[in-house]
Amino acid sequence: FCSLFLLGSSQRLAAADSIPVTAAIAVIQHTAGNETAGIVTFTATEGGVKVVADITGLAPGKHGFHIHEFGDISDSVKAMSSGGHFDPASTHQHALIPANHNVAGHHAGDMGNLVADGAGKAHLEMMLDGVTLMGPVNSIVGRAVIVHAKPDDGGQPTGNAGDRVGEGVIGIAKAK
Repeated sequence: FCSLFLLGSSQRLAAADSIPVTAAIAVIQHTAGNETAGIVTFTATEGGVKVVADITGLAPGKHGFHIHEFGDISDSVKAMSSGGHFDPASTHQHALIPANHNVAGHHAGDMGNLVADGAGKAHLEMMLDGVTLMGPVNSIVGRAVIVHAKPDDGGQPTGNAGDRVGEGVIGIAKAK
């Protein structure tokens, strides 16, 4: 009986593991000397991944906003342990991504700029193409989201966005 029970339990676990991931979230924490914080959600859609970001504690103006290679945010001082931009196609190209527009030839992790108001709050909604949440190609779950101190100016190869003022790991979220 015990063997049959365990076999049944393992089959249910395997079935649960095969449920597609349709939602992800990154909780943004500040790096040393900064006040950046917020939530970034990612939702799988037929047209790509919808990104919604609400970030606070920023200097007014534009701030580079990217997915980075690794979900390692153990460097809470400078956030350098997250590596460079997520660029699975090795394009070594960088392009500014205007909200709700697809741009060819960019790193998969390019999300353009957040724009903070006078109170240091930024809200962004956009579609990101070329990535999946947890697919066999270009998955972003387990990678980091980085908020930079300066604007992403489109310069090569990473946008010249300066220091990393906020970081978070993209994790699986409960689908809504």
